[in-house]
Amino acid sequence: MPDPDPMDAPPVEAARKTSLLRGNLLWLSVISLLNDAASEMIYPLLPLFLTGVLGAGPAFLGVIEGVAEAASSLLKLASGVIADRLGRRRQLVAWGYGIAAVGRPLIAVATAAWQVLAIRFSDRVGKGLRTAPRDALLAESVPPELRGTAFGIHRAADHAGAVVGPLLASVLLLLWPGDLRRVFALALIPGLLTLAVVLWKVHDPAPAAAPTASTADARRKRAPLLPRLRELGPVLPRYLGVVVLFALGNSSDAFLLLRARQLGVAVALIPLLWAALHVSKMVWSIIGGRLSDRVGPRAAIVAGWAIYAAVYAGFAVATARWHAWALFLVYGLFFGLTEAPEKALVAALAPAGLRGSAFGWYHAAVGVAALFASILFGLVWTARGGPAAFLMGAAIALAAAVAFMLVVPRTGGEAAA
Repeated sequence: MPDPDPMDAPPVEAARKTSLLRGNLLWLSVISLLNDAASEMIYPLLPLFLTGVLGAGPAFLGVIEGVAEAASSLLKLASGVIADRLGRRRQLVAWGYGIAAVGRPLIAVATAAWQVLAIRFSDRVGKGLRTAPRDALLAESVPPELRGTAFGIHRAADHAGAVVGPLLASVLLLLWPGDLRRVFALALIPGLLTLAVVLWKVHDPAPAAAPTASTADARRKRAPLLPRLRELGPVLPRYLGVVVLFALGNSSDAFLLLRARQLGVAVALIPLLWAALHVSKMVWSIIGGRLSDRVGPRAAIVAGWAIYAAVYAGFAVATARWHAWALFLVYGLFFGLTEAPEKALVAALAPAGLRGSAFGWYHAAVGVAALFASILFGLVWTARGGPAAFLMGAAIALAAAVAFMLVVPRTGGEAAA
């Protein structure tokens, strides 16, 4: 069982006012909005730039994304361990955002596809470096009973940035038609604002009480290159196991866009459909986070995975354009019920001195499993067609939901949160 958190003492309503309206949660949310806006100014245009300007093929695009995401996933684990050994999170968070902010706009001067690969790799290195320490920092900056709400607010801000970024890119392309390089260069502005907020506003929370002997020992000891899962408690490894099972059926959302195109959604409306999904994510993230604090993350996660299965089954049997729009909007509910609660449960189950490592394991496991999920989904789509692949994803999600209820006890999740 995790150590009692010294921040348990304040009443919920007072804590809500002091922790959720200012401090690290506020500024980390602003940072995620700015950073995602900068990233999404570039990311939707990257395939067009690679194929239309630099002459690369779709296969090379797959190599870029595969290498970048694999590096990011593995680095998340390492950065979480380092954050625990240092006992500080802010430094790694700042370095992670700084690398991305400075490196990402260099795509504007790229003249070969391999240069984009190197830049994209550095961007994902930045993400890998910051993610686990940032989540641990956020978890330690709010009372345990409000972690679901806190992560929900943070994810909502992130999704808001994913709406703002493409809109900014569209405005810039209306002003300078076809000038992709200018759009990439101007992404430096929100990136630098991101770094400025990290350096000026984000702080490691001061300990509310003297650290216990076990916590101090956990921070002093030299963590192995790959920390053992059993050090994270009896329930967390089982929880990560079912998360990996679910992730194996959770393929890239690019397949959803491909399916929407098959259902007759016009190419010109695909970006609007993508923006609508992020609006849905943004709205449901706050609702899902609050629901996690009220009924427990366990119930929210199971409900979210069941909705995922229903949405994927819906994509398998859909026959009309409006089906795609409706399913995309409902799909946002899945993110709202899972993204914040999953992180809240990691924070609740992990020992206080090893939260960075716990989040590192969580992000690494999900990231690596997602790579295999997309490969598997693509193979099934090629061999059996899109509907069969979506039904496979739905079946895996349902199996994971059942396994979750069996191996993650109610007392280990909801009571701890």
